[in-house]
Amino acid sequence: MADHAAAATGKPHETEELTRIGEMAKLFGVTLRTLRFYEDKGLINPQRDGSTRLYTHRDKARLKLILLGRKVGFSLRDVKQMMDLYDPSGSNARQLKVALEKSEKQMARLQKQRALLDEAIADLSLSMDEARRMLAGNTAQQSAA
Repeated sequence: MADHAAAATGKPHETEELTRIGEMAKLFGVTLRTLRFYEDKGLINPQRDGSTRLYTHRDKARLKLILLGRKVGFSLRDVKQMMDLYDPSGSNARQLKVALEKSEKQMARLQKQRALLDEAIADLSLSMDEARRMLAGNTAQQSAA
């Protein structure tokens, strides 16, 4: 029951382990500046003990989602929008629908980028092969002369 109260209030359960900013940065491979930036944007909300930032399990879960979203190409605005739709007491159907719609659009963008990259790689490979043939021909002519 206390865990539900903690989730509703955003305050940790008394036994919840809190993580300091330096530990958080190491754990997720980000800089302190990145964590402060995400806090400024309202993506994570660490507790404060004086000037010390203390991160809860919820903050860790949110940071994990932020980093996944960035990795697959979502904007921070999209990530925040999807996370803000989370309702710990609901079915989250709206959140899932929005996440799926955004994911489908991003998948299409990534597939288009992949096709363009594949084409660029093929063109570059042909160009390199031609350069190698020309160099081999020049070397053979110089050896014959």
